Parts: sequence; structure tokens; C-alpha cells
Amino acid sequence: MRAKQIQSSWTRSKSQILLLFSTVCLLALSFFLFLSSPSDLTRSSTHSFAHPPIRPETSFVASLEYFLTHKAPSHQRRASDDTVRTVLEDDVRKLDERKFAKEMEWVHGDPYYPMNMPVRVYVYEMPAKFTYDLLWLFRNTYRETSNLTSNGSPVHRLIEQHSIDYWLWADLIAPASERLLKNVVRVDRQEDADLFYVPFFTTISFFLLEKQQCKALYREALKWVTDQPAWKQSEGRDHIFPIHHPWSFKSVRRFVKNAIWLLPDMDSTGNWYKPGQVSLEKDLILPYVPNVDLCDTKCLSESESKRTTLLFFRGRLKRNAGGKIRAKLVAELTDAKDVVIEEGTAGVGGKAAAQKGMRRSIFCLSPAGDTPSSARLFDAIVSGCIPVIISDELELPFEGILDYRKIAIFVSSTDAVQSGWLLRYLKGISPTQIREMRRNLAEYSRHFVYSSPAQPLGPEDLVWRMMAGKLVNIKLHTRRSQRVVKESRSVCTCDCRRASTISTPSS
Repeated sequence: MRAKQIQSSWTRSKSQILLLFSTVCLLALSFFLFLSSPSDLTRSSTHSFAHPPIRPETSFVASLEYFLTHKAPSHQRRASDDTVRTVLEDDVRKLDERKFAKEMEWVHGDPYYPMNMPVRVYVYEMPAKFTYDLLWLFRNTYRETSNLTSNGSPVHRLIEQHSIDYWLWADLIAPASERLLKNVVRVDRQEDADLFYVPFFTTISFFLLEKQQCKALYREALKWVTDQPAWKQSEGRDHIFPIHHPWSFKSVRRFVKNAIWLLPDMDSTGNWYKPGQVSLEKDLILPYVPNVDLCDTKCLSESESKRTTLLFFRGRLKRNAGGKIRAKLVAELTDAKDVVIEEGTAGVGGKAAAQKGMRRSIFCLSPAGDTPSSARLFDAIVSGCIPVIISDELELPFEGILDYRKIAIFVSSTDAVQSGWLLRYLKGISPTQIREMRRNLAEYSRHFVYSSPAQPLGPEDLVWRMMAGKLVNIKLHTRRSQRVVKESRSVCTCDCRRASTISTPSS
């Protein structure tokens, strides 16, 4: 009994000693952490901000230079693409079966399918002559400003204005760790894709290659794409073609009329696109790349008191087709008080003059060009100058998402050319409404500035939001066309066999 009491007493003493030792250790550790916490917090803060967010690059030339010298080789070595080079009818059938199985999986597993986000895009790995070689050609020749179109416009500036093909492609193929957009993902298997992106630089090839060389390259690109099983499976309805300049890809466009075209406008006048080639149902309108720098919130605040010009326009005063209204407007507005109408000039000086004029003006005239749209509209938006749109046939980018009435004045061509009407109308707009529209311009401008990396709510982001709304129609038309084709083939096969059976006895 005595032994048990001694053992119990020793156990209690041992527990007390351990408790006391643990308490001392904890106090010592707390004291050590307290002493070291300032430097640790400093190190932690420094570490957190050691890699700040990458500042988006909005210059096409600068972004392209970095892309070609730092990223292009790694993308050329990429080997996970499963594009089929030699296509058999069995390849098309197998792809169709895999896509159907995947779509059934989505139907049962995703309650939001097919209106799901992100949009899954398969980017073709086309031969370099359609992609990297053309980008290098631009990069190596863009300083040759003497290279002009027939009407005097520098071709490299035109390519920059229509460089949407570069901005979209560069974002899609960037490593996932560098991308900011969450509403579109690149997939490596064709059966996983909602859409297929064709990275062919149609505008660069049009302007920088000899005419026959360009047409030959167009035919090669056409054959390459239309030979793919995914194209044959949908007849191109889920394929995206960047055809942003109205002259580009013109010689072969009729063969890809089912595809989704990325356009500057619809041109319902029929001067640039043949009837049945373009429609709002299947195609998408994208903004031009602005030719002037963004006037941010600080710039807008500083330029507020300097906007003494009522109405500004600088550009080509004579245009073809729908742009003929420019000559009438010039005749009406020249020499009017507080109005500046100037003939545009090429080069750095012309850009600087346009930018300076827009930042000193309340309203910027935006009449139709050779097509219903004009790059000048987007220059005005990013300059904080309220656009006055005079184009009766104009369809605007992202119009299903953005309300342009908040940032622009719309005037019919008939009213605009009436003597004195336009200036009276603009002078009648209250200062309160002008301030409100300018605040809206500051908010809206982000939707029209392409950048690398592509930014949320930027034009690249809105492209895929609009594309998501097209997916239901694309799938509907694809399945319907397949059903008709398959049934036609079945009838043909049966009729041919029947005819062969009937004709055999007589032979």
C-alpha cells in the first residue's frame, strides 16, 4: 500500500514538473516570436509584393516584339496538339462520336450546359507560314512607313488597327499562369471544344504579300482548315475566322461562309460582303484597335478645362461608298465657330495631332468611312471625346452588352447635312449631360483597349461573353446539318443499291 502511495506521489510530481517545463518553453517561444515579428512581417510584406501584377501592354508593336522574342519559340515546340494532318472519313466519324459522348456527359453533369462558362476553345496549330512567319514579316518591316495603300494610308497602321487576330491568339495560347481571363479556356482535345480558333493572319498577308502570293496562301490556308475532321464534322459552323479588315481573305471567303467571322461591321450596303456571307446571328463585330493613347481618369480630369472645341474631326475628308457623307459634312461645317475639321496625315505627327485635338474637344465627329464603321469612333472613346455617330447602317461591337446611348450621340445622315442643324443640336445638350457622358466614357473605355495580358472586361473578355451566347445556335445548326446530310446519304445509298439490283437482270 505504501509503495502505491509513493508511486502515485511521484507520478503527480512528475506531471507538475512537465507542466512547468512546457509553460516555460511556451513563454520563451512567444517572447522569441514577439522579438522577431517586425522583421518577419517586413519580409512577408516584401515577399508578397516582390512580383507585382504585370502592367498590361497596349501597344501592338511593343507587345508583338516581346511575344516574338520571348514566347514564340516555346509555342512552336509545343507538342500536345492533336490536330489531324491527313484526314479520312473515319476520322470525322470518330470525332463526331467522341464529341457526342462528351456533350452527353455535359448534359447530365452540368446544369448550365450549353450556356456554360468558361467557353472551351481549341486553337489549331497551323504551319508557321500562316502564323509566326507573318508576324515576323510585320515586325521586320513596320518601320517602312513609305509603304502606302492606293489611297495613301500607311499599311502598317492599318494592320495595327485590325490586329484583333493577334490579341485574341496571344491570349489563348499564353500559359494558364499568365492569363487573367476566366471565361475562356484552351483545350487540347478537339472533342472537348465548344469552338475552334483559326490563327491565320489574314490582314498582314493581304497588305504585305504580293497579290498572287497572298491569294496562293489564302488557298493553302483554306485547304488546311477545311481538311480538318472538326471542320468536316460541323461544316465550319463552330470555327472562328478573324477577317477584320474588309479586304482580307476576300478571294476565298465564299468557302467559309458557315464559319464565325470576326468583323469590323456588317456592311449591310453590300459593298464589301456578298449577300448571305455575314449576319449578326453567326458573326461577331469587334472594335478597331485605337490609334491614340488612352486618356485615363487623371488625363480626363486634367483635360476637362482644356476642352474648348465644340466639334472635332481629323481624317480622310473624301471616302468611297457610305463614306461619301464626309464631303457633305465638310462643306456644312468648314469655317464654323468652335469647330475643327482637318485632313488627316500619316505617321507619328498625324497621330499626335489627332490625339491632341480629341483631348481638347467636347464632341468628336464619327461619320461612316468606306464601310459603315470607322476607327475614329474608338479613338474618340478612349480620348474622352463624346462621339457623334453619323452612320445609318452601323452595327456596333458588343451592342448586346454595352449601351452606347450612355457614351455617344446618334444623328441620322439626313439631319446631319441640313444647314445649321447639327451645331444647334450639339449646343443644346446640357453641361450636366455632357459631364455624365464623359464619366461614362471613362468607365467604358476599358472595353475597347486590347492588351497583353488581356484584361477582365477588356474587348478580348467581351468577345467570349458574346460567343457563349452563340453556342446554342451553333450546336443546333451543326446537328441539323448533320442529320440532313446523313439522311440524304442513306437515301442515296439505298436508291443506288436498289437501282443496281434492278439493273442486274437486264444486263
